[in-house]
Amino acid sequence: MKLVVYNEIVDLMRKYKTRDEALRHITPRYPEVSVGALGSIYAQDYQKKMRKTHHLHYSPDTTEYYYDRYRAGVDSGQKHVILSIARNIDLAPSLLSRMILERHLSRTKYGGENPPRSQVTQLMKDTTLIENHVLANEIHECILSDDQYGPLVDKIKHSIGHEYEFKLNSTLDSLQLSYIGEDQMRAKGYDKTPDVKLEVPIAVDGHMVNWIESKASFGDEYSHRSYLKDQFWSYWNRFGPGMVIYWFGFIDELDSNTEKGIILRDSFPENIVRLNPVVKLK
Repeated sequence: MKLVVYNEIVDLMRKYKTRDEALRHITPRYPEVSVGALGSIYAQDYQKKMRKTHHLHYSPDTTEYYYDRYRAGVDSGQKHVILSIARNIDLAPSLLSRMILERHLSRTKYGGENPPRSQVTQLMKDTTLIENHVLANEIHECILSDDQYGPLVDKIKHSIGHEYEFKLNSTLDSLQLSYIGEDQMRAKGYDKTPDVKLEVPIAVDGHMVNWIESKASFGDEYSHRSYLKDQFWSYWNRFGPGMVIYWFGFIDELDSNTEKGIILRDSFPENIVRLNPVVKLK
């Protein structure tokens, strides 16, 4: 996808209030772009917005104000209080739920001090452990309603990531390419590992590939730049040139490190050249 097309899509998405509404209007306009790619682009842009505005909501005075609004709503018999506040202030329901939970624990258990992050995380993952049943139900509702943030979304992303890693492994198996996975590499003492290290390299469009990384997402500028810094160049330093598969596509202009040894693809390439012949067992 060209950068200009990506920018057009993002600008259009920002005109709509929800993911479903955005995809419903945008999908017919860009039939060449998969729904999976559009969904990934929407999620990435939404998360960027949350990162940029999160500090505006997270000051002590602001979180106290949100908690007081929540308490006032519950005391007056309202339902869906946290979800309503989240929509009103344009904040992810799961993020606001966590803030409310932190304030609640601070007031009821920790004498005004912040509760341990690990405890808050545990309670967000399992709301049945929250002693206040009204708050537990409110947070559970927000988690179920939030399609961009929170523990449920994290599990879905994790599951999709595994699905595409399995797809990669199945392709390699069908092509009889020998490889080792992350667990095997970590057992050998590597701290940062790609999804696959080929035991015998392949060539793709004249470029050698020693390792392959599977990304079940769209490759936008922000995520790709972060991956290069935190992952891809580390793989390159350890194992040499490799390939990244963004299964939901990527911005074409980001494929700029080919000559340095990192190529981008949106599927497993068909035009591979084996550096060893396939030995057929009798």
